[in-house]
Amino acid sequence: MSAVYAERAPTRDDFAAMLEESYGKSEAFEGSVVRGTIVGIEKDVAVIDIGLKTEGRVPLKEFTSQGREAAPQIGDFVEVYLERVENALGEAVISRDKARREESWVKLERAFEKQEKVEGIIFNQVKGGFTVDLDGAVAFLPRSQVDIRPVRDVSPLMGVPQPFQILKMDRRRGNIVVSRRTVLEESRAEQRHEIVANLEEGQVIDGTVKNITDYGAFVDLGGIDGLLHVTDIAWRRVNHPTEVLTIGQTVKVKIIKINHETHRISLGMKQLLDDPWQGIEAKYPIQAKLSGRVTNITDYGAFVELEPGIEGLIHVSEMSWTKKNVHPGKIVATSQEVEVQVLEVDPIKRRISLGLKQTLSNPWESFSENFPVGSVVEGEVKNKTEFGLFIGLEGDVDGMVHLSDLDWNRPGEQAMEDYKKGDVVKAQVLDVDVEKERISLGIKQVGTEAFITKPGEDGPAPTDGLRKGQVVTCEIIEVKDGGVEVKIAGSEFTTFVKRAELARDRNDQRPDRFAVGEKVDARITMLDRKANKIAVSVKALEMAEEKEAIAQFGSADSGASLGDILSAAMKKRDQQS
Repeated sequence: MSAVYAERAPTRDDFAAMLEESYGKSEAFEGSVVRGTIVGIEKDVAVIDIGLKTEGRVPLKEFTSQGREAAPQIGDFVEVYLERVENALGEAVISRDKARREESWVKLERAFEKQEKVEGIIFNQVKGGFTVDLDGAVAFLPRSQVDIRPVRDVSPLMGVPQPFQILKMDRRRGNIVVSRRTVLEESRAEQRHEIVANLEEGQVIDGTVKNITDYGAFVDLGGIDGLLHVTDIAWRRVNHPTEVLTIGQTVKVKIIKINHETHRISLGMKQLLDDPWQGIEAKYPIQAKLSGRVTNITDYGAFVELEPGIEGLIHVSEMSWTKKNVHPGKIVATSQEVEVQVLEVDPIKRRISLGLKQTLSNPWESFSENFPVGSVVEGEVKNKTEFGLFIGLEGDVDGMVHLSDLDWNRPGEQAMEDYKKGDVVKAQVLDVDVEKERISLGIKQVGTEAFITKPGEDGPAPTDGLRKGQVVTCEIIEVKDGGVEVKIAGSEFTTFVKRAELARDRNDQRPDRFAVGEKVDARITMLDRKANKIAVSVKALEMAEEKEAIAQFGSADSGASLGDILSAAMKKRDQQS
């Protein structure tokens, strides 16, 4: 040293330059992480020499917070963040926390780029989530990212080192967002993949009922859940899984289907039992009558359980003979025992069609037996329509009176005005069609029985000796476009026969077929003694003769023609005369 300075003694400017160089190097360290040595420990602070001819003090809690490091010892080397070389006390302003934070940011950015997991500790709760210490850097953990399912109590997770996935980083703003849920889902996916790889369709396995919903139950198969749909719990109808299952119950299930892409597993319990639909056609033959219990009622019918696992449907149209537009719930009730008849069995679609009304007597058949054609019945007017009246009859059936069968002399529309709903009327049974469920009635035909002839005060009445339904000979006295005027033989009584009543066949209903003075047979269809009115019909006579001829000499399926039948009838009548 003396040799160097012997050549030239340092000047004042040399000392100033060296001092400036020393301060310049020191300022270059500010705002960066430097390495220092712990030279002393005083109460709750550590004295650290950072090699700049000055020392700094760091609180001991910056070393031991969150249990990250052991208590510092004299002689330990540590990295600290240099904020300022010298403060008012002549000491360096340094921080262990900031040094660790700077170091952590570098590591976290590297992990974020590589999508690697980082370790952190949840240490505080804030609005909307929690704060996580990532080895000095503070990150935000949203509440939705804590777990796969909502967690009510997070206290067991706080203060425990655990892995996180960085979702977002912004160093300029100092923001880091992390997720614990992502890590759990990834781990769970790996576990599920491994479990699914060891399962096979058709395998029978034990499981625990984990959750129950309206449509089924989720069964834990040891790390992965499978869905047991409500329709696969039992062969019989199960309205809700709670009827059979409870949470925590151990059940034996069969794996029906596995989706290896979505890891969804479909399970079944009924598949472990015998299929009751095997041989169903032999067990339930068509038209067989049996009893069952109503299990469910819908707008279109009711389901009836015939045995456990076997149900049939009574369609609304097969419930009642007479109640057509009524909800099934007004005919049967849930849990009601009913007698039904098997109408159809489809083992492929697993459907059985049942009938309820078929077990009851057909009211139209009963009515036809009790009231044959020609009988007089009494009933209440249920409805008036543009084409006639509907009359309520015995057996809860209706009969219809057509407009043309209301009155002999007045148009039907005019005669309809005499009736209103609720009126009780008498009518004659004209026809009963059991298959079409129709009953034809006539009000004007009431009284076809023979009239009792009573002499009048001034001699016999013009209608004496005549009766409704009687066949009489008529003489044509005038031919008109709308019909013919006739006189009844043996009397002075005249009446007009309308075109429609001149013949059964439409082609023969021409008035010009008849000539004045010609005689023709007809049938009395109306006889009003009070008004001295009478109506006759050639058509009615022809129809009556045809009906009688078919009854005596043939039938609709006999193979004989109508001409043959009528010829035979005429021949027999001629022989008798």
